Amino acid sequence: MSRPTLNACAQCLRTTGFAFHPSPSFQIPRSFPRRFLQTQRFQPFVPPSPDSLPKAAPPKTYRRTRKWARRLVYLALGTGVIYGIDRQFYASSLTRSMRTFGLGLIVAIDYKINFRPHPPLADSIAALHARNAQRLFELLRINGGLYLKIGQAIAMQSAVLPPEFQKMFAKMFDDAPQNSWKEVEQVIREDFGKSPEEVFGISFTGDPDKGVMERTARASASVAQVHWARLQDGREVAVKVQKREIAQQVGWDLWTFKAVTYIYTTIFDLPLYSLVPYISQRLLLETDFENEADNSERMAKLVAGESRLRGRVYIPTVYRELSSKRVMTAEWIEGVRLWDKDSLTRPWDGKRRQGSPGCQGAPLDPPSREQVLQTLRSNTVEEKLKPSRDSWKGKDGKGGLGLSLKDVMTTMVDLFSAQMFLWGWVHCDPHPGNIFIRRQPSGKPELVLIDHGLYIHMQPEFRHQYSLFWKSLMTFDNKTLGEIVKSWGINNPDIFASATLMRPYSGGDHSTSGEISKLSRKEQAERQFEMQQKMRKGIRDILGDEKKWPQELIFIGRNLRIVQGNNQFLGSPVNRIKITGNWASRSLVDSPDLSFGEKVKNFGRHLIFKFVLLSSDVVFYGSKVKQFFGFGGGMEDEIESQMKHMAKDMGFELNHSVFDG
Repeated sequence: MSRPTLNACAQCLRTTGFAFHPSPSFQIPRSFPRRFLQTQRFQPFVPPSPDSLPKAAPPKTYRRTRKWARRLVYLALGTGVIYGIDRQFYASSLTRSMRTFGLGLIVAIDYKINFRPHPPLADSIAALHARNAQRLFELLRINGGLYLKIGQAIAMQSAVLPPEFQKMFAKMFDDAPQNSWKEVEQVIREDFGKSPEEVFGISFTGDPDKGVMERTARASASVAQVHWARLQDGREVAVKVQKREIAQQVGWDLWTFKAVTYIYTTIFDLPLYSLVPYISQRLLLETDFENEADNSERMAKLVAGESRLRGRVYIPTVYRELSSKRVMTAEWIEGVRLWDKDSLTRPWDGKRRQGSPGCQGAPLDPPSREQVLQTLRSNTVEEKLKPSRDSWKGKDGKGGLGLSLKDVMTTMVDLFSAQMFLWGWVHCDPHPGNIFIRRQPSGKPELVLIDHGLYIHMQPEFRHQYSLFWKSLMTFDNKTLGEIVKSWGINNPDIFASATLMRPYSGGDHSTSGEISKLSRKEQAERQFEMQQKMRKGIRDILGDEKKWPQELIFIGRNLRIVQGNNQFLGSPVNRIKITGNWASRSLVDSPDLSFGEKVKNFGRHLIFKFVLLSSDVVFYGSKVKQFFGFGGGMEDEIESQMKHMAKDMGFELNHSVFDG
């Protein structure tokens, strides 16, 4: 173990009495650090007098910080109070409007920055469309109410939108959530001043002298929901109750719709705002059930007065004494929805010479009293009291109405053609959910039309023009065609003719195809951008002169598109274009507001026109032969294919069925 070396001054060690024997490794430093001594006289520390100190600085109060903190607190409190009042008393109308404005601004800025061949903040134009379609879909879904109705209207016409929007808006037809029975009861009390038990004479405890009613809706849509009930006198009814929040929201929603459309019209240079008042008026009327009852009764009288439709079409009876502005009570309809193709066509397993339940207004069998009492004793709001009434399906449940799809679709096209060309009162929402089919004792179909909230009225002059327009389309009378669309302020007859027929119009001056051929063959991104610019120009051409443009065409086009989709869905069993054209020509003979001389002249032209229509039969039956041998899907599918080809060159993507989703 080594001993530590001691490095010390030898003289110091001697003075202390220690002997110093330096080790071999010890080295005496040559110099020592200089020592500094205090030479001044010591003075004790004396604090300075207060007079000698500078004036004290004022303490920091952070006025600006506190001011902004107070503002933030006030803003948070104010926002919370407004939100609470809006939610409690205005059904979140202000919140929904602000949400709409905020998202509308985001979408507008996004398109303004990125809608170009090579978007700076997006991978492609398709990606730009996809993210904004998702944003808009979520907005409509969260806001609900009238927003869903607007979304469904967009979805029905979404063929003019990019494919990303088409895929997203196909989901708009999902059932809307239904309101609770408490809210339904509150609407009935507010409109009638009585409880549902008093208004409808029903009991939820099983009173044998009273009727019964289901508190769970059988169907729920964006604006209303439908409950089944059986009255004291045995009548079965559909009680359509408007959702309570709609009355408070509709004014705000329509105002927001107008404001957003005005902003988009200005930013994107599209003549859309002039259409808003008319569309808003139609949507507002859809929330007035007294108006719906008027439309229903009017249509029932028109059908009863037309021998070609009497006995083929049925309009449910409305019970005015049990109806109000927000509650409509009508005859309950038993039938098969149009989209249930199998149930329409499977063999009939019911009794011979007997129709399906409720056919031609026949009374319905009452539900079992014992079963009703047992269900009511369970004391649940989700009771199901209506009997199924499906004995006509047979013991195995695989039977159907045994109907011809051709007869079904002929009745439908006849009905909506008569509305359009003969009466001028057009049902604008004829989707499969609003059409029931029943079997008559004769084995023929009976079409039941419900939901009469959305109608448009065509004035006689415009109705005659539209009939002549259709007739000119079928005969390639381009001179008459051009004169009519010019009077409507439309700058491109070809596009409008194709949109009306739902197929490419080949009899015009080919101005559309000529414009398309001018598109340069650039890379895909630039060509897609250029085509969508053409699409915007096409919309401006159709809406050329906003003051002359008949606004009824918006909803007429919707009707035509839905009927075409119905025919295509059922496999194109009829020549829709021929039937529609025939009604257009014949209406110029049958219309009651034409003079006798005009009717005689039009009758001669009608006979010639019917001969011309034979050419469309050649096309129709040719497509049926190909369909039979498996080489095609039918005439409507061929038309759709032609429209897709033409539309793709114009920047449109028709890549979905009108009823997808």
